Amino acid sequence: MTRVLVTGWPSFTDGEATAGDVLAMQAVQDELDAIGLPYDTAWSPVFRPDALSLASADPARYTHLVFACGPLHGRQIEELHARYPHCRRIAVGVSVLDPEDPAVTGFDLVIPRDAPDADPGADLAARPVTRDVPVVGVVLAPGQDEYGARRRHDRIEAELTDWLARRECARLPLDTRLDPRDWRLATTPDELESVLRRCDLVVTTRLHGLVLALKNGVPALAVDPVAGGAKVTAQARAWAWPAVVTVGEDAAPPLLDGTALDRLWGWCLALRRSGRAPA
Repeated sequence: MTRVLVTGWPSFTDGEATAGDVLAMQAVQDELDAIGLPYDTAWSPVFRPDALSLASADPARYTHLVFACGPLHGRQIEELHARYPHCRRIAVGVSVLDPEDPAVTGFDLVIPRDAPDADPGADLAARPVTRDVPVVGVVLAPGQDEYGARRRHDRIEAELTDWLARRECARLPLDTRLDPRDWRLATTPDELESVLRRCDLVVTTRLHGLVLALKNGVPALAVDPVAGGAKVTAQARAWAWPAVVTVGEDAAPPLLDGTALDRLWGWCLALRRSGRAPA
């Protein structure tokens, strides 16, 4: 019975998972779904620890192997040929640098996106957009030594970003610092606020992360990094803004309650979807 193993550079433990590579592999999955062929997809254990890996994908289980996207060269791809020698191996949407490279010649069929003396084809990542996820600006406060023993910045930042990494959203690191010498930073407040207005939500431990989000009609989930509350909590009170977390001075780790963060997250996004301004 036919069974396909879908692979790509995100399958290799020492490979790299880019958005384009993953979209290309998903495009292959979509085509296999459309024609009703069963398949598995191998992922790097670094990228997706709980998924099927090449090490656990038994070669005897598969009749075909598809490799999607990226350049065909190197040790990893040659090892793929050696591990699945009996499979019909197909490369699709790939770049061929040297047609005589063993990484290329090991495939039974190569359908390139670009190759010497060949017309280029559209990359597989250009598949139709299926859905949006929230765009979340993340504005974190620096050390703020002036708060002395009440500082909880490092611990709160670690817990908050760990929680945020598990949310399905497009995270956009932002900084309120302005610097014309650094292309990664805004040069003027107008530049920063133009980005903030395009966010669905701002998660912040900075006073001005809260203020500038609300000023521009964007909900903010604010966490005060000072035990007992300081200027972030005070500013939320000034705006009568309820989506603020303040940690008690005697709180023991973990300092943040994930359930409470989830509730505020949902409330902020529902407010944004409703079209009502937060201020």
